[in-house]
Amino acid sequence: MITQETLELLEWKRLCQHLATFADTKLGAIAASNLQLPTTKEGSLQLLAQTQEIYNLEQQLDSGWTFKGIKNINQALERASIGGLLSAKELLDVATTLAGVRYLRRTIDAKAEELPTLNQLILDLRTYPEIEQEIHHCIDDRGEITDRANPKLAGIRSKIKSLRSKIRQILQRIMQKNMGAVQEAVITQRSERFVLPVKAPQKESIPGIVHDVSSTGSTLYIEPRSVIEFGNQLRQAEKQEKREEEAILRALTAKIAEVLEDIEKLLAVATILDLATARARYGAWLEANPPRFTDPEETVTLRRLQHPLLVWQAKYEEGNAVVPIDVKIEPQTIVVAITGPNTGGKTVTLKTIGLAALMAKAGMFVPAKVPVEIPWFDSVLADIGDEQSLQQSLSTFSGHIRRISRIIEAIKPQSIAENVANNSLVLLDEVGAGTDPAEGSALAIAILKYLAEHTLLTVATTHYGELKALKYQDERFENASVEFDDSTLQPTYRLLWGIPGRSNALTIAQRLGLDTAIVEDAQSLVGATKTQDVNEVIAALEAQRREQEAKAAEAAKLLAETEKFYSEVSQKADSLKEREQQLKVSQEEAVKKALLDAKSQIAQVIHNLQRGEQSAQKAQKATEALDKIAGRHLKTTQQPQPAKPDYKPQLGEKIRIPRLGQTGEVLEIDEAEKQLIVRFGFMKMSVGWGEIESLDGQKVPAPAKNQAKQTRKTPPAARKQPSVTVRTSQNTLDIRGSRVANAEIEVDNAIAKAIESGVLWIIHGKGTGKLREGVHEFLQRHSQVAKYELAPQKEGGAGVTLVYLK
Repeated sequence: MITQETLELLEWKRLCQHLATFADTKLGAIAASNLQLPTTKEGSLQLLAQTQEIYNLEQQLDSGWTFKGIKNINQALERASIGGLLSAKELLDVATTLAGVRYLRRTIDAKAEELPTLNQLILDLRTYPEIEQEIHHCIDDRGEITDRANPKLAGIRSKIKSLRSKIRQILQRIMQKNMGAVQEAVITQRSERFVLPVKAPQKESIPGIVHDVSSTGSTLYIEPRSVIEFGNQLRQAEKQEKREEEAILRALTAKIAEVLEDIEKLLAVATILDLATARARYGAWLEANPPRFTDPEETVTLRRLQHPLLVWQAKYEEGNAVVPIDVKIEPQTIVVAITGPNTGGKTVTLKTIGLAALMAKAGMFVPAKVPVEIPWFDSVLADIGDEQSLQQSLSTFSGHIRRISRIIEAIKPQSIAENVANNSLVLLDEVGAGTDPAEGSALAIAILKYLAEHTLLTVATTHYGELKALKYQDERFENASVEFDDSTLQPTYRLLWGIPGRSNALTIAQRLGLDTAIVEDAQSLVGATKTQDVNEVIAALEAQRREQEAKAAEAAKLLAETEKFYSEVSQKADSLKEREQQLKVSQEEAVKKALLDAKSQIAQVIHNLQRGEQSAQKAQKATEALDKIAGRHLKTTQQPQPAKPDYKPQLGEKIRIPRLGQTGEVLEIDEAEKQLIVRFGFMKMSVGWGEIESLDGQKVPAPAKNQAKQTRKTPPAARKQPSVTVRTSQNTLDIRGSRVANAEIEVDNAIAKAIESGVLWIIHGKGTGKLREGVHEFLQRHSQVAKYELAPQKEGGAGVTLVYLK
């Protein structure tokens, strides 16, 4: 059959053997070695989907996609189907196979949405965990039946153990009593009976049954009479043990037979999954890509296509590096004629294209760069190599014609029945060769024209120059050639499209040293001028192609350099942005550090102010110290905000003092002097309107020029002395828990002491409010009290009264 012949010519069997090495199980390896090609496009698409999904799955799984435990149990299942008995080892293999497939099913179930094809495959799969558990209950990991399998079996084995022990004890005593008669102090077995090696001359010393004699006759293996009965009992017990073990195995085998169809289906699914895994791993090893099946009106694209067998040879057999080819066939092209010198790679090109078509059809990835676009062919048919046979009286020409006849017969039925081209790929090597050149070229043209009418694609190699002209007569034909290096007289194995190959025979002969006269005579015989003109045209086309390729390579290089330059500029821009951000952060950190230093110095001033007795003079000095700190640390930390018209601070409003970096509350406002009494924390101070701003950055407008002049003319004595309210232990009185009468005495004494500071803080607590009311009545009539009020909420609220002294 020509299809099978083609597979042999393309070495498909060898590729399948390579594929089998990537399988995890023996089942998968057998399936891969005998790979069957789908008969429909839908079948190929399903296989490709399986391959792609397993490829993606293996990329995602950390633990790996494994077929551990799955065995080839086909023979065991076949024997179980006809009532045969499975051994303990075979039953154990069934159990591990069930467990292995269950793991695969769970793995697929966990990613069901991402694996629709695989999920459909395992949808109705049953793995019978109860049978697996029962097998493991009865059979251990060594494939031996356990005592727990059957209570009766356990009793029999206990009896066997006891009998063996008793027999050994008796034999040991006999040996000790008759050491001179024993050839060797050892207990052995003959014919499954325990015996002693006794010297032949002294056999009467140990009477019994002789079961064996040594080769020299000097040693007799005797079972003493005293252990014969125990030996008989042991044999009976061992037979009982075998019967019980067989009963256990038969019961387990029967359970396997009951679900035989499900297990066979399970085994088939495991084989399909392993075969898909082998395809995915082989594709990854080849650095191949999934193909897309094109329609007839689409271009065939196979960029950097490699021969998979040559890739294997290069990696594992120290072969030469593989030279990839580029295949791009336009939709209108039906026949491609490849020309070029011998050993230039024409035949390898045919095989590479054929294997690519077969691999895609079999659901495998194709060793080419993305995109991989190739038609789905009903069949791939080839005439490659020499079918010359002396036994069948076949010449080279005859062999080629007989094979081409079989190819035409294979494509003829469908084309006649449906009157359409057969969806086949035909590969012809040296079409029309082996006969008279004139007749051979005419026959080759006729064959190719016939195939142009009846195939989806035909690729043929030839030496006939007449075939090169078909492109210019029929758009269905295209030329291609294998490149030849004139300087080295060696083929480059590159495939060039659109340009026919040159006739290099005479040129090569001359450069290899053939007599010039002979070469010139040959040129005259073939029509030197005409041939030379054609060769010069082809050479010019080749030179033009090389020039275009050089320009394209230069353009690609410039593009790469441009992209590199753009990348460097982008990186520098990102680096500048990052440095700007870092600088901004460092400046902010410096400002924060300055603020922290200032706050630390302010805290020190307040601490010094709180030490010893307090006075207004000390408070004034503290204010001056704070002004110096502000001038030293905070002038550059705040940017001046533009004044907003009509802004005036209000009593109780929260405002910001930029030079101190503090937020305070407005207690008093002197509009005439443009002064404020502000509290921040437990400290009060007088500040000018120009020193504050609102929380949203508004500042009090500067006074008019005439008003500023009038303000400067105001004598210092007329200005109100700023008061600073600082709460210390000297001006704070705690009367919580006191009676009103006693509290009045303590308040009066505290007022006398706090006259210099001008303020007194009285802590009376909230409670029922009676103590506060009594203190307020006393303060209202006290001559030294200017006013009093409840302290702010932060300072105690209703539990503290702030007293201002005259």
